[in-house]
Formats: sequence, structure tokens, C-alpha cells
Amino acid sequence: MNNTLNRFPYLMILTLTLFLFNAKTVWAQPSGGNFGLGIQLGQPSGLSLKIYNPGRMSPDILLAWDLNDFFFVNVHGIWEKPISNNFNFFYGPGLFLGFREHHNNKLFDDDDELNLGVSGTIGLNYYVDRFEIYLRLTPRLLVIDRTDGDVGGGLGFRFYL
Repeated sequence: MNNTLNRFPYLMILTLTLFLFNAKTVWAQPSGGNFGLGIQLGQPSGLSLKIYNPGRMSPDILLAWDLNDFFFVNVHGIWEKPISNNFNFFYGPGLFLGFREHHNNKLFDDDDELNLGVSGTIGLNYYVDRFEIYLRLTPRLLVIDRTDGDVGGGLGFRFYL
């Protein structure tokens, strides 16, 4: 299992690179105000939402959970800088909130965790018609329940409605 997790970033980069070199048609970026909905695979994996605002900050939200005991939301304000046609570098600050419930068969327990912190994100994205493909790195600094650092990120896909 550990080898698979160690190889995951390399697989994400390889997938994005292969897609970019095999893309034959270049399309315009989504028009301003479009709502993007998709998934992110990585650390954490979850539902990805974005409101695209060209030339301004775009809200970017990741909702992640497992069905047992964990919920996580990461909100970033991101800016895009073009590298070439439809290929962009993006970056921005953010906040995250995580909640983990510990099961110990008590009605009211004090073992549940609430985590709150600051984060940032950097990455690359590519637009094809109404689709966005992105690869991101997200450093996080936990400030509430304890102080701790972490790095997440992933490969994501969004469809613009």
C-alpha cells in the first residue's frame, strides 16, 4: 500500500503530461461566471467546485469525506496566469476545516476533532472545451486543535455548466 501512495504523484504528473501532448484541438476557456463541477483524486479526494472569473480571483472549493467519520472542506481564492493557449499556472490562499468523529459508543463524548487552518494552492490547469484538468499541490498549516503542517494535492477534472 505504501508503494502505491509513493507512486501516486508520479502517476498524476504522467497522466497530465500525456493528456497535454495528445490534445489535438485547442478550445477557449470557459466564459466568466461559469460553474465548474468535478472530482479531485489525491490527498484528499472529493468533490471539486469552481466559479470561473477570468482576470479576477476564482472561488475554488473541495469537499471530501468518508462515509464513517470524516468531513473536510478546503476553500481557496485562485488566480490564473496563462503559460500558453489554455494552459495556465494558478495559485492562491485558502482556509480548511476538518471534522473527525471518533466512535466509542458514548452518547456525548469529547473525542471528536475539529481542525481549522490556513492553506495555499499552486498548480497547473488545462481547458478543453467545457472541461478543465488540473494538477495541484496544497500546503496546509493546522492551527486549531493543534499546530501541525501537511501537504496535500491531487489531479482533478471539472465540467463547466
